Amino acid sequence: MGDDTGLFALTGWNGLFSIFVTLGCVVVAWIVLQEVNFDKILRQPRSPRARLLQLIIAIVLGHLTARFVLDYWTWVGMLKWLFSNG
Repeated sequence: MGDDTGLFALTGWNGLFSIFVTLGCVVVAWIVLQEVNFDKILRQPRSPRARLLQLIIAIVLGHLTARFVLDYWTWVGMLKWLFSNG
């Protein structure tokens, strides 16, 4: 049972790391989207609806970016099994 506690703690830390990476990527996507000129796409680019659209786009782009980063992090961690003396 003692080994399970360490496994649960590691799973918890991985979850916390994933949350921070995802939120960080969403924030970066939001900052990047602020530079996009929505005047030609939307009638009122500063309206609450336009801001909500930007937020949704930032969440989608941030999630996709975070998924890539976290998958890549996992794949790099798995490489040790390829070169281990097993």
